This record gives sequence, structure tokens and C-alpha cells, in this order.
Amino acid sequence: MSRAMFDYTKAVLNKVSFDVNLFCIELKKALTRLLPHEIVELKIWVYGLLEQKPQLNQCLIYLNS
Repeated sequence: MSRAMFDYTKAVLNKVSFDVNLFCIELKKALTRLLPHEIVELKIWVYGLLEQKPQLNQCLIYLNS
């Protein structure tokens, strides 16, 4: 079940990545719902996404806290 939540989270973040505010909101939600090892995986995935969409860099503050 947990892996399904991780995959769902990535799908949602990918879909809202056109809007910085939505992306930040969904990222904050994801960080409260995922398991610690999934958060590590999510950080890696987000950093990869940021290479394609640098406008999302302002959401990094949620990953570093």
C-alpha cells in the first residue's frame, strides 16, 4: 500500500508542476504522509524534476527542513 502512495504522490506532483504554488502545497502534504525512506526517494525524484523545471526551486525550502 505504501508504495502505491509514493507513486500517487509523484504523479500528483508531476501534474501540478506547472504551478509553483500548487507544487509547494502538494510537496508539503507529501512530506507529512510518506514514510522516511520514501521521503529520501522523493527528494531524489524532485531534484531530478528541478533540472527540467527550475522555476520550482523555491519549493526546496520544504525539502531542506
